[in-house]
Amino acid sequence: MYGWIWRHLPGNAWVKALISLALVLAAVYVLFQYVFPWAEPLLPFNDVTVDNQ
Repeated sequence: MYGWIWRHLPGNAWVKALISLALVLAAVYVLFQYVFPWAEPLLPFNDVTVDNQ
């Protein structure tokens, strides 16, 4: 998959590296701004099963 993306990006190695970095940063931004806040109420992180002993 990564090889396919690398081969289809335009430019030389430096341009491909910059575009790849921009794509990774865009993916991280979308995850933190939209996906994780949407999924957070659905995840059981606040369901604690430890008793006070």
